[in-house]
Amino acid sequence: MRIGKPENLAGELWGGLAAMLVALPSAIAFGVTIFAPLGGQYAAQGAVAGILGVAALGIVAASLGGTARLITAPCAPAVAVLVALAIEQTQRGVAPESILLTLTLVALLCGLLQFVFGAIGLGRLIKYMPYPVVSGYLSGVGLIIIVSQIPRLLGVPNDTRLLDALTMPALWQWQGVAVGVATIAVMALAPRLTRAVPAAILALFAGVLAYLALGLGDRQLYQVAGNPLLVGPLGGPGGGFLDAIASRWSAIGALSLGELRYVVIPALTLAVLLSIDTLKTCVVLDALTRSRHDPNRELIGQGLANLASGAVGGVPGAGTMGATLVNVASGARTRLAGALEGIFALVAFLALGSLIAWVPIAALAGILIVIGVRMFDRHSLQLLRSRSTVLDFFVILTVVAVAQFNLVAASGVGIALAIVLFIREQVGGSVVRRKAYGNQVFSKRVRLPEEMAILEKHGGRCAIFELQGSLFFGTADQLFTALEPELKTREYVILDMRRVQSVDVTAAHMLEQIGDMLSERKALLIFSQLPREVASGRDMRDYFEQVGLTRAEQKGRTFGELDEALEWVEDRILEQERLERALEKPLELRELEVFKVRKEETLAALEACMDKRSYKAGERIFARGESGDEMFLIRRGQVRIVLPIGEGQTHHLASFGRGDFFGEMSFLDRDARSADAVALTDIDVYALSRGRFDRIAEEHKKLALGLLEGIARVLAIRLRFTDTELRALERA
Repeated sequence: MRIGKPENLAGELWGGLAAMLVALPSAIAFGVTIFAPLGGQYAAQGAVAGILGVAALGIVAASLGGTARLITAPCAPAVAVLVALAIEQTQRGVAPESILLTLTLVALLCGLLQFVFGAIGLGRLIKYMPYPVVSGYLSGVGLIIIVSQIPRLLGVPNDTRLLDALTMPALWQWQGVAVGVATIAVMALAPRLTRAVPAAILALFAGVLAYLALGLGDRQLYQVAGNPLLVGPLGGPGGGFLDAIASRWSAIGALSLGELRYVVIPALTLAVLLSIDTLKTCVVLDALTRSRHDPNRELIGQGLANLASGAVGGVPGAGTMGATLVNVASGARTRLAGALEGIFALVAFLALGSLIAWVPIAALAGILIVIGVRMFDRHSLQLLRSRSTVLDFFVILTVVAVAQFNLVAASGVGIALAIVLFIREQVGGSVVRRKAYGNQVFSKRVRLPEEMAILEKHGGRCAIFELQGSLFFGTADQLFTALEPELKTREYVILDMRRVQSVDVTAAHMLEQIGDMLSERKALLIFSQLPREVASGRDMRDYFEQVGLTRAEQKGRTFGELDEALEWVEDRILEQERLERALEKPLELRELEVFKVRKEETLAALEACMDKRSYKAGERIFARGESGDEMFLIRRGQVRIVLPIGEGQTHHLASFGRGDFFGEMSFLDRDARSADAVALTDIDVYALSRGRFDRIAEEHKKLALGLLEGIARVLAIRLRFTDTELRALERA
């Protein structure tokens, strides 16, 4: 598999080398920390496990992952989970070799789970873990690391409790304290002085120099074997390091299924944490490099890398921010740098392995304490400044507190609290986006002035609610409270559902009850624009039919668009007021609004210039882009004006009925048609071309002016009603 480009080999080499220098000291510290509960004699094995983790993770993750420039190495979340497991088993009296076996199994199962996450496509979901949960978890891990390193910084025996270590200075080894303080100081100050050399390298070097300087006054400090202040010779009790790995694999083969159940939960927790840590780093890397990673492929690569690390006895890890940023800054562009970082770590181990024995444990503790402090999300303190975000801070604080006792429980508590916050957010926001009445908002059907006057007077019989968000058990009561005042007085209640994201059974049952309440008063519940597909992928139209809200036996109605529902309600209101709009007899010219109070001889001359035409329902009268200068006056029937928007879809602009006119834009400016006109029913029209109008205008100037004035007056009336509707929408 090709992972790099030869033309940028220098950048990849420098990037891999710089990343290795950043990752290696921390990895050694992580390994020593994980193995520390087993006893001081296992510190060297821990250091080697950290180095092997860097090598295996770097080579495999870079070769098989899906993110260029990403550096994978042992990380703090892995330490927190594994050291907590090691401490728990130590307190239960489990033998050190059995604990090492358990840690290896957790690492292997973690890698397998990550591989499964990527294979089934969970990569895009894991990165959406709520921020308060991630923040609290990382801060909790940082606190665990700090607490676990304080006794090692003070040099007290491994079995000393934290409280005793802090309150019994007699147990302290001042040489270790001095080395740790020097390491912490350099680790904290180094970034302010230089960025050419990673801070962890300078801090580790400073810790070693401080230890050697102290040895000038106490020659016993130069003794490596059995020295509790040093990592000590590589290998461990019972043989060399390779022998330990071989015996561990032999023990794994003899495990029973009953014993495996104890590692499932820690492995699952570790897999989720490492996946989140990796994908979070990938998102930051994408923003810096204007690239785009493949989350599922990256999880597959991370899983295989952790399997490889566990197979060779290394510490598991994830994509790490610090080493990745150094890699980018050093000129790396591809995944080759990540593989080189792993190779450089292996070379460093083979070439300098003997020097690891001289690394002071207090220096590693100092490095980890600084890392732990930096893991605290100090920005989360800003959540205390606003009352609306105090509960989010409470989630972070709770996760931090629970993490000190059980990391698995902390993840569960965090997710549960995040769900509570989500429900609170949904309940806190209004599900009613806008409310209006039928005398404020009108359909696109253009009506005669006397019809509009009736709708202005009686349109209040209809209430329109535009809903939004999720309708579920948490917001059902809020919706009922908003609708309840209208249920007793309105004849029509329209619920516009276009912005609704989900509806659960509780909300559906509540809507059914509302429909029953309205039907008892012979009123109607009307749904408009039910989404075909909401965020969950559910077709809400099918769902409403399944739960019985839109079945044929129900008395409510459903419309594809809000405008259709409004037009239907308006027709019912006009019919109730006994306005005779029935399509019985075509109107004569003198009955049209624009020609009222005109002389008969003048109208006769005008009618002679017009064509009488008829169109069948569904027939197109003219199309967008066609040339034509005719204006149409409707004698009978209805016409719909629609705007084609591509792929067979149209947008409804307006509807016109008996006594109205349309096509006036091309009649006035003589330009191409701007929309389609389609006969909604069988219609009869007068058609007047601009050419004929101009000729008659030469003889009947007053008639021409009267016609133009009539057109302007009707257009002005339409604009006034549009203004009324806009004001209602603005107030809502």
